[in-house]
Amino acid sequence: MRIGLVLSKTPGYSETFFINKIKGLQEYGHEVFLFVQQKEASFSLCNVIVAPTIHKNSIYTAFSFIWTYFTLIFYPKPLMRFIYLELQYGRSIYQLLKNVYFNASLLKAQLDWIHFGFATLGLQREHVAKAIDAKMGLSLRGFDIAIYPLKHPECYSLLWNRVDKIHTISEDLLLKAYETGLPKRTIIKKITPAIDCLNFKNAIASYSDNNMPFKILTIGRLHWKKGYVDMLKALAIVKQNGLKFTYTILGEGLDYEKIAYAVHQFGLDKEVTFIGKVPHDKVGEYLSNTDIYLQYSISEGFCNAVLEAQAMGCLCIVSDAEGLPENVLHEQTGWVVPKYNTQKLADTIILARQLSKESKQQIRKSAQERVLSVFNLDQQAMAFNEFYIK
Repeated sequence: MRIGLVLSKTPGYSETFFINKIKGLQEYGHEVFLFVQQKEASFSLCNVIVAPTIHKNSIYTAFSFIWTYFTLIFYPKPLMRFIYLELQYGRSIYQLLKNVYFNASLLKAQLDWIHFGFATLGLQREHVAKAIDAKMGLSLRGFDIAIYPLKHPECYSLLWNRVDKIHTISEDLLLKAYETGLPKRTIIKKITPAIDCLNFKNAIASYSDNNMPFKILTIGRLHWKKGYVDMLKALAIVKQNGLKFTYTILGEGLDYEKIAYAVHQFGLDKEVTFIGKVPHDKVGEYLSNTDIYLQYSISEGFCNAVLEAQAMGCLCIVSDAEGLPENVLHEQTGWVVPKYNTQKLADTIILARQLSKESKQQIRKSAQERVLSVFNLDQQAMAFNEFYIK
């Protein structure tokens, strides 16, 4: 089967869920094509087709438009179908011409499935699948469903009525999609993120002695939705309670200055260390030297880093954002703390620190066993194969 996966760019070092999906589909014999706006030269996992774009040089853009429209002459059926469907929906001529240009690479493709990795990527492309006689799938992820519709109400009304099948990574995201107007009749398949269990099967993290400062870690880009400021507020309370700790942050992002200022404001300069971007194959080294893993996100679809932390035997404390309560089972494989409750978060960190060695070991064992049995790549690959063939 020929499957076209649509992303804004080729998967980065932290987007292991897309890389794992492509590898899994290829193992089942599917031919995967990646349609993007930006391509990293180092990416070679599958065929990559870069969509037409707007260039800084207006003359170059004009030639690009002319050339793109000319090449579409050799694909009359999908082009005419697309134009007909767009006009039937009531699209303006100006928007129609833009949509033809930006979707040209898809309109030329021979695919069985077009799958949008994020719902927002399906906007202005709602008729492409039908135009090329393919089925349309899309994935529900945190930002697209929990945040984007707040600024753009009813943005998915057309998309919801054109999609053939939807992949959700959590039940909470599906409920939010229903709130945006997704019809209950839509075919849904839940496939959670997964990790390469071979990397963690025999993993044993080293833990700090109760008389030593305990080690806390968070992995994620420096962005407001990751909840860093609330985590720092909670850690300031922990410090006021006389507990000693170190807090390491892996990741980079536009909100570095805001978060760094919060570190200073809360008096945590000696406790907090920013490491920056770390290659994925080096993340395990940090997890293996961590007592508590924090992911107190304001919005979070699921989070592979939390899966990896549990697989490494870290005690995980997360927020109740979207998919996190399905990732970590409260008081069984870790703790789930309601968002914006920094005092409760601080209390939970103190509780986790002061648990008996036996209680800590039980939670770690439960978390490791659940991740390795439920969130493994073999099950994920099988589920995605079924998504397209059934």
